Amino acid sequence: MTGITPETRARAKALRRDMTSAERTVWRGLRDLNRAFGFHFRRQAPIGPYIADFADYSARLVIEIDGGQHDAEQDAPRTDWLTGEGFHVLRVWNSDVTDNTEGVLARILETRLERETT
Repeated sequence: MTGITPETRARAKALRRDMTSAERTVWRGLRDLNRAFGFHFRRQAPIGPYIADFADYSARLVIEIDGGQHDAEQDAPRTDWLTGEGFHVLRVWNSDVTDNTEGVLARILETRLERETT
């Protein structure tokens, strides 16, 4: 048993169908990183009671693409839980994805490579 409810799995599947434009942009880049480096990023990945925008389970890395609706105070329990489970959470703003996609992907790559050595 993984601790992931059928409802969470169904919600993750729906979120994969309805990704935001920023999430689609990052996903295209992550697929390229997966191919080039042998990573295994997943999109809308269930982790316990939460669904991460993107996760690489082997590196214990979660990428969250945050829009204007995100509030650090509301996200804190989620981040604390994920951190408590050994994940590193990298948050990226939608506007950063739009304005500097290559920079965002470079930051993700750098963070992912650092996670291999920890």
